[in-house]
Amino acid sequence: MTTPLSSPETVVVIGGGFAGLFSALAVSERLPERPVLLIEPRDRFLFQPLLYELLSSELQGWEVAPTYRQLLSSRGICWLQDRVINIDLNNQELTTAASGALQWGDLVLATGTELNDFGVPGVREHACSFRDLNDVAHLRALVRELNKRREPDAAVAIIGAGPTGVELACKLADMLDGAARIHLIERGDGILPNSASFNRERAAAALERRDVCLHLNTAVTEVHSDRVRFKDGTLLPHSGLIWSAGSRPTVPEIRPDPGHAKGPLNIGQDLRLLGHQHVYVLGDCGRCSVEPWPATAQVAMQQGEAVAAALQAISNNQEPKPFQFQDRGEMLSLGIGDATLTGLGITLAGPLAFKIRRATYLTRLPGLSLGLRSAGAWLMSR
Repeated sequence: MTTPLSSPETVVVIGGGFAGLFSALAVSERLPERPVLLIEPRDRFLFQPLLYELLSSELQGWEVAPTYRQLLSSRGICWLQDRVINIDLNNQELTTAASGALQWGDLVLATGTELNDFGVPGVREHACSFRDLNDVAHLRALVRELNKRREPDAAVAIIGAGPTGVELACKLADMLDGAARIHLIERGDGILPNSASFNRERAAAALERRDVCLHLNTAVTEVHSDRVRFKDGTLLPHSGLIWSAGSRPTVPEIRPDPGHAKGPLNIGQDLRLLGHQHVYVLGDCGRCSVEPWPATAQVAMQQGEAVAAALQAISNNQEPKPFQFQDRGEMLSLGIGDATLTGLGITLAGPLAFKIRRATYLTRLPGLSLGLRSAGAWLMSR
């Protein structure tokens, strides 16, 4: 379905990332009598935890980035390929760039994040992020060029040693195979500050094996096309720079202003925007002061299911239950054919962990048939 719906009964979901897509699918399943409209400008859903395998060609684009038409065509969910410009909370109305004003009965806001440069000059002009298919294409081209040149002083700088920075450093090191030195730069005193100790230890060992140069307690103050400046004045020449140091919520204009000052919106434990019973805020867009949740795909997927459960409870004249995050552990890709995982009483690293991680994520792809088809294709290739 591609015709937009506009009625007081419609559940409108803004944003087709993990939280948005999973909430739309769950609402459609639990409340088939409610029209569901997903508004998302991109034509493909991106399963970001597997973006590293797409970069290294260990997985193919159709496995990691299926189209929304493919995911939603048989679900009775209307997809509007458009961008929301503003939201009117009092009149329960929103405006899109191309389709004008639309009404909603319940609103799910899950618009995700954008790169946060923290005011560092040159980041937006000269740094690559790792968030979408364009970034994958850019980094593949960079790898091809560096492998072709194989210059002795070539270097790739990655800013931020959280999961994205660490996973990218390992994957790129394997793909470059000595054609360029990887520099991983972190302003804190260690990598993966929010990860389990086992995963931190395995990641540190993986970086060391790949001869990644780790710069801790190092703040970046300036980025140029061919060099980066540190706070102490040191200059590091680079042939490419990736910024993974942080992100910030990207939220449409909201009236009346909820006072978020371009930060996360304040929500209750039931995921509703404070003071607004028909507005749910998911993923990185929301912040609960009572019980903050990590900004991960795992949380976003569970919140999508929770919204559907809340709407179902309200339809039965019951109060929705507070969202309770079930932590199922953490899995990190540490290069081609290598990974580490912890959770549910398991700690494992190496090729077997890599296979378990990939199979686990593939079966979580929206649309079971697509997930099984991907898993089957992967197993047939082994």
